[in-house]
This record gives sequence, structure tokens and C-alpha cells, in this order.
Amino acid sequence: MFEETIQDDIKIVTLKNGKTNPFNKEMLLRLKEIIDEVNATPTTKGIVLTGDGRFFSSGFDLPIFINFKDQKEAIDFFEMEEQVLLSLFTCEKPVVSAINGHCAAAGLIYSMAADYRIVKDHPKIKIGMSEVKIGLPLTIAQHEVMRFGFDSNLKFRDVMYFGEMVGVEKAKEMKLVDEVVAEDQLIDRAKQVVTGWIDTPNRPFIRMKNLLRMDTARRIEKKLKEENWHEGMDIFFKEDVRQVLEFVQASMA
Repeated sequence: MFEETIQDDIKIVTLKNGKTNPFNKEMLLRLKEIIDEVNATPTTKGIVLTGDGRFFSSGFDLPIFINFKDQKEAIDFFEMEEQVLLSLFTCEKPVVSAINGHCAAAGLIYSMAADYRIVKDHPKIKIGMSEVKIGLPLTIAQHEVMRFGFDSNLKFRDVMYFGEMVGVEKAKEMKLVDEVVAEDQLIDRAKQVVTGWIDTPNRPFIRMKNLLRMDTARRIEKKLKEENWHEGMDIFFKEDVRQVLEFVQASMA
């Protein structure tokens, strides 16, 4: 599901899961292991997260949602997923998303958890959040990670409420990505950012990143512990939502 390599002491993690690289449970669990390994290995400078083929990632593997047997199974999945996302968001080392193709839904959420986002320059690539159009709100960690990525509530509103998929230049204008580069420069530029940030005396990046993200991380942990977010998991058993999920899944098969 992942192709994992080390290049210039940087962990390159490439999503490889069918045509659209959706995240499944096994990938999320392995991603958490990768993050822990990178944090624990002094010689590893950071992570570059990218995709294979025409997609970075289409989001979560929809059969997961369609096949939930009951609300408890949905809760168990998202309790795990929220911790993985939080771990990515708080990874000690630099994390750069090298967006090689279409990036939507959870694909964008996990990109927004990174410290920097670079997309290859291609006229057909589309980036955005479509959840509102299929009836799915964000979870607590997903909401906080997406909101952290924007410099205003208005930008968050425009991305989340309209649910539009936009091209790479519009994505840069909206701050969904930081840079647009030529395809042959994508991974090299991502590695350059990681190296430039971490290869300094005493690695002050680690402390600065921790301070920058600390309040959001604590807010996520507090909300997950104190808010009754489990009730919202009944959404996956509402007929209109299931119909849309099944339609989208069929169209991507």
C-alpha cells in the first residue's frame, strides 16, 4: 500500500493503492508506525508524502464506510484515524506533501497536516474538499487540521462549504498548496525543503514546530476526550448518505 524508500536520509512514502490511492485501515496504521520510526531515528531528517500515478489520494477507501456493520465499528475506525492524523500533524521532523496528482477529501486533509505542500504543474490536476457534497462533515481532528492550514475563517469557509475541486494555480491562490513546480522537480524540491529546515545547528525547527502546533494539538486531544462526537457516527447509516457513497464508489471503480 506504501512504497517506502530513504533518499538523502529522508523517508519517502509513496501511496500505491489502486488507481486513486485511497487510505485504508492498514495504510493508516502503517503511517503511524512510520511517523514513530522517523521521530525515533536521529539520522532521518523528515518525511516526504507523495502518490503514485495520476492521484495523490482520493481520500478514504469508501468501502470502509459502506461496510460499517454498526455505529461501534465506525467509532472504532475514527478513534484510530484521529490518532494517526494527530501523530502526522505533530511529527517532530519536517513533513512535506509532494502532490503528484488529484488530491481530494482525506487526501487533502493529510496533506494539510504536513508542514508544506508542493504540487506538480499539470493542467488536469484537481485539488479540493468535496465532503459537503456527499453529506459528510469533518471529524474533530480533521476540522482542526484543516482550519490550522488557513490564515482566515473565510478561506476555510470557501474551501469547505463550496466543496469545489480547483486547478493547481487556484489551489496556490487559495493556500491549499505552497508551491507549484515542474513534475521532474517535485520530489527534489520536497527534499530540499526538508533538508533546509532540519539541517541547522541544534535543529531548532523541532522546537519551533512543537510550539506552533501545540495549542491546536491540545485542543484536538481535549475535544476528543470531552466532546460527545461518537453520536455523529450514525451518519454512515443514513440512506441518502449511503446512496451517495455507493454512487461515488461505483464511479471510481
